[in-house]
Amino acid sequence: MMRVKRLLLPLISFAALLAFTWPLWTSISGASAELGGVLSVLAAIGLALAALFVFDGELLGPKQLAMLSLLAALGASLRVATGGTGGFELVFVAVILGGSVFGIRFGFLLGLLTIALSSLFFGGFGPWTAYQMFATAWVGAGAGWVGKRFPANNLALVCYAVVSSYLFGLAMNLWFWPFATGPQSSISFDAAAGVTQNLASFLSYSLVSSTLTWDTVRAVSVAIVIAVFGTALRRTLERAKI
Repeated sequence: MMRVKRLLLPLISFAALLAFTWPLWTSISGASAELGGVLSVLAAIGLALAALFVFDGELLGPKQLAMLSLLAALGASLRVATGGTGGFELVFVAVILGGSVFGIRFGFLLGLLTIALSSLFFGGFGPWTAYQMFATAWVGAGAGWVGKRFPANNLALVCYAVVSSYLFGLAMNLWFWPFATGPQSSISFDAAAGVTQNLASFLSYSLVSSTLTWDTVRAVSVAIVIAVFGTALRRTLERAKI
């Protein structure tokens, strides 16, 4: 039973990835863009609820569970305090450092619960919430892989903070892009066009809408905080891990 539960989160995560990329597979299938978008939002919400349902405390030990709750609360507070103004989102500091110390599964759950907790207690629920939950969960899971592959290497985490900040922006832009541009602009989603043309339009949209602004501010701010405080904070978390 435990082994099955461990497989459910990767499967749910993969299904969520399909929901994020709905504009691309809509182009391939020729399905209605309106139908694809609605189904994608419903699927993302359902998958987020499924991920929270699967997580019942058995996937982590008691000490990790306590630390997960603490870091999720800290991350939620940082998300509300920094507010994402101009891309300034220090919630990623807690998610990346926590994931790097406690591992891939922990990082995934930390990202998922941090967004759920901050949305639950401070408002902000919407169609975007499920996507934010998974995108942040992937940031935490990636940090877990980096922490395992490059232990005690703060520079690797700094570089990962930059890369993951841009990837987060791309992921969040992709699902919303057809709704954001409308049908008339040169960077709009076109269900009748091929994947290559739509991908080029999306990258142009993402570049002008967030990559050069919000995502860059996020990347720089999170990288600076981890560069300055990352080593000390990781050591503190490592002591709590023992």
